[in-house]
Amino acid sequence: MSMRFAGKSILVTGAASGIGRAAALAFAAEGGRVVCADRADVAATVDAIVAEGGTAIGCRIDAGDDADVARAVALAVERHGGIDVAFANAGISGGIAGLFDTSAADWAEILRVNLIGPFLAIRHAGPVMAAAGGGAIICTASVAGLRSGAGGAPYSASKAGVINLVQTAAQQMSGSGVRVNAVCPGLIETGMTAMVYDHAREHGKTARIGRLNPLRRGGEPDEVARVVLFLASADASYVNGQAWAVDGGLSSSHPVTRQDFGATAV
Repeated sequence: MSMRFAGKSILVTGAASGIGRAAALAFAAEGGRVVCADRADVAATVDAIVAEGGTAIGCRIDAGDDADVARAVALAVERHGGIDVAFANAGISGGIAGLFDTSAADWAEILRVNLIGPFLAIRHAGPVMAAAGGGAIICTASVAGLRSGAGGAPYSASKAGVINLVQTAAQQMSGSGVRVNAVCPGLIETGMTAMVYDHAREHGKTARIGRLNPLRRGGEPDEVARVVLFLASADASYVNGQAWAVDGGLSSSHPVTRQDFGATAV
């Protein structure tokens, strides 16, 4: 196995489950020393890493709280001598209520976690990385941030903000050696999408999951994690200020009814 992160200090927020957990495990498997941060219990993620001979510690934080994020970055520096990679992944969906059925308080909370959270990761980790000569920051956006139709209004707006945030941050960190990018997952089986998957299974409609993308399936957390690791590694040394869709091709087109490959039109 490649050891692209041997000895590197890694911070992952939202590491208790889903994409964050998959990324934390993958970073550790390639030699990274991981701070697993989440407001949920991260013990299972930490234990899984340690059981495989990796290095990890847990940190309970609210990813949208300034002091908590500063504390997580400080922990990485204290325990691992610095911070080489920050994966600002923590987020909430906010449900599927319509634009006019969502309160200002709901909007504020979703933006606080999904957009201010990545900003705080950049704000606290970026200068530490710059002082050490460079690093990589990856933020979780979404295909919902690329155009409408993939999430609720506040969620979609927050993720569009993340895309612009990484572009702005990459520019403002010019010359620092710190790269800032985003991943834009499509329909991935995580706790956030459990309702969709559970409903499909209960009604015998699993074949319809992901039907609007050309691969005709949903994705797995590990498929996003592999892209995150690429963006965090030296393999992506010339990738900066970008938002990479990991969505089975969904965002390559507006959703339409498509004919199966090779089918003959009638």
